[in-house]
Amino acid sequence: MRVLGIDPGLTRCGVGVVDVTANRVATLVAVTVVRTPPTMELDQRLLGIALGLDELIDEHRPESIAIERVFAQHNVSTVMGTAQVSGIALLAAARHGIPVSLHTPTEVKASITGYGQAEKKQVGTMVAKILGLSEIPKPADAADALALAICHAWRSPATSSARASGDSASEPGMTRAQQAWRAAEKAAGTARRLTR
Repeated sequence: MRVLGIDPGLTRCGVGVVDVTANRVATLVAVTVVRTPPTMELDQRLLGIALGLDELIDEHRPESIAIERVFAQHNVSTVMGTAQVSGIALLAAARHGIPVSLHTPTEVKASITGYGQAEKKQVGTMVAKILGLSEIPKPADAADALALAICHAWRSPATSSARASGDSASEPGMTRAQQAWRAAEKAAGTARRLTR
């Protein structure tokens, strides 16, 4: 499946596109950052981001879009800009008829590194390793967008069904994050069955 991940930001909006097979092997398709200058009027900044996202969606034709869920911050102006760009991203997905999902930073970190409180550098390092890149994509917004796309693909029904078909948690070639995620999913499934 092809997933386009969006790390929303008003000055730098990270966009990453990955192809992920049913057995969770991820391949980089594209990564970029849509930028707008702080000196530009807000409506023009949002328009610029919207046009940039439309262009990337048209070019790469993802099957689904993953966006980082906005969370509360102490810096109100930052969270407002992030929320506005998230709205633009959701609208872009709807206009193109592409399913969209929101993922919290903790979900993404846990999926990629196996630890929900991982530092940005740890996430970037794992993204590079998962995609077979020689270095961490820069800026951090680009790496975060790729992490979102990978997280979404790994959590999708397509890869879940492959896991349910009998793959073991220690399958050769899986990263430690993939193994940790698979083990957590199995434990959660067991807990759900026991509480019924």
